[in-house]
Amino acid sequence: MCGRLKILKTLAFLSLLLLSACSSQEIVSKGEGAVSSSAIATISKVTRQTYKPSPKATKQTYKPSSKVIETDLWRYIANGHTLKARSQKDLYWHIKWFKKNPDYLTRVTKRADPYLYLVVQEVEKAGLPIELALLPIVESAYYPFSYSHGTASGLWQFISDTGKMYGLKQNYWVDERRSVIRSTRAAVAYLKNLRTLFKGDWLLAIASYNSGPGRVQRAVAENKARGKKADFWNISLPVETRGYVPRLLALAELIKNPEKYGQTITPITITPKLESVFVYSQLDLSLIAQWTGLSLEKIYMLNPDLNRWATPDAPRYELLLPIEKVAAFKKARANYPKKKQLNYKRYTIKSGDSLNKLAKKFNSSVAYIKSINHIKGVKIKQGQKIIIPIPKKTDDYYTLSKDQRRIQRLSNRKHGKKIIHKVAKGESLWLIANRYDVPVNSIIKWNHLANATKGLQIGKKLMIWQVQKIQASKLKNLTKIGLSVKRTITYRIKRGDNLSLIAHKFGVRVSQLRQWNKLSAKKPLKIGKKLKIIKPIVSP
Repeated sequence: MCGRLKILKTLAFLSLLLLSACSSQEIVSKGEGAVSSSAIATISKVTRQTYKPSPKATKQTYKPSSKVIETDLWRYIANGHTLKARSQKDLYWHIKWFKKNPDYLTRVTKRADPYLYLVVQEVEKAGLPIELALLPIVESAYYPFSYSHGTASGLWQFISDTGKMYGLKQNYWVDERRSVIRSTRAAVAYLKNLRTLFKGDWLLAIASYNSGPGRVQRAVAENKARGKKADFWNISLPVETRGYVPRLLALAELIKNPEKYGQTITPITITPKLESVFVYSQLDLSLIAQWTGLSLEKIYMLNPDLNRWATPDAPRYELLLPIEKVAAFKKARANYPKKKQLNYKRYTIKSGDSLNKLAKKFNSSVAYIKSINHIKGVKIKQGQKIIIPIPKKTDDYYTLSKDQRRIQRLSNRKHGKKIIHKVAKGESLWLIANRYDVPVNSIIKWNHLANATKGLQIGKKLMIWQVQKIQASKLKNLTKIGLSVKRTITYRIKRGDNLSLIAHKFGVRVSQLRQWNKLSAKKPLKIGKKLKIIKPIVSP
């Protein structure tokens, strides 16, 4: 971690001690956040090191009047940003959108809180402009499961080929484009290369991150051939890219002057929250939940690169856990028999079996079955005996596995209302998608847009399908047209259950469980207690 952030980390701790000892001033801390938001996180193992800046460095950096400000990562970014627009006019449309949606940055903060520290650390360590730590807001709203057009994935929205080029593995068990640690390092390397390609012009480099370096190079060459200025503000680029760079600059302006634009930005403390634990053999995720007391949802959100029900079949995997859970995890793992860390099923090959069929049947992969049974080629014989690792729990227990996320996406599409949106001046797919809270790639599919980077014509009409909340008064009519009805399920609490786990098992929200059952957040769940769960059912 670079020197400036090292110093501020220590100063943040010291200033908090001074404030608690010498005054009654209250420092605002982050909230827990909504389900799925607060759990999204990752951080490098090195962040647990203790840094001791020299007195000289401390004297140069520390300003007594900025004690509270310098404990906040947003303010740290705002005070350090260097990239500028030509004028406020370049940012007008984007700032206008944020002013109309004042709660947007509040939602983003809940997602970014656990790992903004890591992103700032990696950006600064590489010598990049600090406002590039805001780029995941533009790309994914700081949500690592974000998936958009062109099959881009993760915080930094890597497409498959670019991800592979920068060493991000994509296989049955993991998709490292969603790993906050590895994708951030890959994005930093990519941006550094783009800076070199455009001879230090950061605005051109950022534009290239959006639309590809080839397109920007051609635009620069065309202007130079005509004797025109060849900077970002003067070259011809797709509408989406012309809005991409100003949107990043607008974010930096908003974070620096939130009151001026009617924004409320919750502080994020300069504090690491997670620790890396290296796993050298596969672990069923249910064991990690058992050993740490974490919900499956939180384990997936801390390790969003996990595709399945277990850590990958790899020589080493870097698992991210809350710092306070690491000791319990290590102790439990050391005392647990290695042979029982996965469940194995002994299976005798039958007539008609194939490796593809077995992989699908047992929620595994062909390569994995071949590897664990030392099978060469693709042929298997009837009567041959093999072993197949299988999950310890049912499929729906692994709440945010790749398969369960797909089921949830399909479920979310069952009900919606059609909206026709007319494109206004300055709008982009990103702005429209955030306005209606739908994915960019969905807008592309609904409207058969061949190329999202070609831009949007002013006045063009787009069809949007927005998820609707179904009111009880409309249930009778909805049943008639075959949309949805609801039924009440009674569920008895079992040992090891928590509200997050139960909510994901039945596809509802924790807040709904509390409301339906009048549960207090302060009281623990009682084993054997019956819960009422209201579920929508798709009628035939």
